[in-house]
Amino acid sequence: MADLYGHLPRGPAGVLRAAKWSMLGLRAAWLHESSFRLEVCMFLVLGPLGWYMGGSGVERVLLIGSCLLVMAMELMNSSMEAVIERYGAEHHPLAGRAKDMGSAAVFVLMMNVVLVWALLLLPRYL
Repeated sequence: MADLYGHLPRGPAGVLRAAKWSMLGLRAAWLHESSFRLEVCMFLVLGPLGWYMGGSGVERVLLIGSCLLVMAMELMNSSMEAVIERYGAEHHPLAGRAKDMGSAAVFVLMMNVVLVWALLLLPRYL
């Protein structure tokens, strides 16, 4: 039975459908977004390195998780850009601002990766 908003209970089948849609989104990002592909390749290097270099579970989560956040934000940025492009390629100041802000959000999380890795690993090796 649906709730007040018309949402049906999810259950195992709903979770599987959501997982399928997520995989479709990851596939679309891989096929259409060169920045996402680059970030995945960087993660394939930094993920295992973070696991190896992390001195504790918390350090590993911080090192690896900071990289995952960049990819998640890239997915959000790419989805926003796709919606903007859906409505036309003509330049609009608000569309340009939205795209720039999405790019800036990815950049801020990349700086977070640098900060986390530097603060956790530099003191150990200097």
